[in-house]
Amino acid sequence: MKLSVANDSGMGATRFGDIIYERIVAMIADGTFPVNERLPAEAKLAEMFGASRPVVRDALERLRMDGLIVSRKGSGSYVRQRPDSSVLKMVPVGSLADVQRFFEFRAGLEAEAAELAARNWQAADKERITLALQKIEQCLGEGRLGAEEDQELHDAIAIATGNQFHITVRELFRPHFAIGHSVTRSLSLKRTPEQIRSVQDEHAVIVQAIFARQETEAHDAMKRHILNARARMFQGV
Repeated sequence: MKLSVANDSGMGATRFGDIIYERIVAMIADGTFPVNERLPAEAKLAEMFGASRPVVRDALERLRMDGLIVSRKGSGSYVRQRPDSSVLKMVPVGSLADVQRFFEFRAGLEAEAAELAARNWQAADKERITLALQKIEQCLGEGRLGAEEDQELHDAIAIATGNQFHITVRELFRPHFAIGHSVTRSLSLKRTPEQIRSVQDEHAVIVQAIFARQETEAHDAMKRHILNARARMFQGV
């Protein structure tokens, strides 16, 4: 159980904290730390993983942000929900925390893109966005993953901003976007038809606001969608 590391300070602490974070996620997913049960104290976790308490504390804070654990005053941290174990198989080892951080980055970036798209879209953009939304709908009807189609919709919205930097960012970080779309779409296939439909409904709300040139509504709908996608990574199936 104990992890060895040469140094858990500075930049090394951040990376080691990510490893501990991922290990605790795995232990929650496999039932080692059951739902509604209290996690070991910080000092015990630090001993288990061979880390300093501040590093463990950082990992626990991220788990709280992700909704996996909850703190109870005077009692400690408790497991709130158990994610599907397949999450850990869909991302490179040690990168789960970075995937979650990228969702945080996307929430701001893509919300701004949706707002700009609502302000600036042209006829060709409307056609491109509509087609992308229809392709996702077709994937749902056929039970296909639809990760590429999902990404295509978000690409179309970036193009509709009329701002080349939004397009460039999506190209620069295309592998990061692809992982996020692939993980969330893969997990959605394990969920109920109602839950799957709710994701597409989120897309429809964003698109409707964009086409109505409702900038604030488009911004807020996109931000909710990205943060919901982030949260869905850790929802049990």
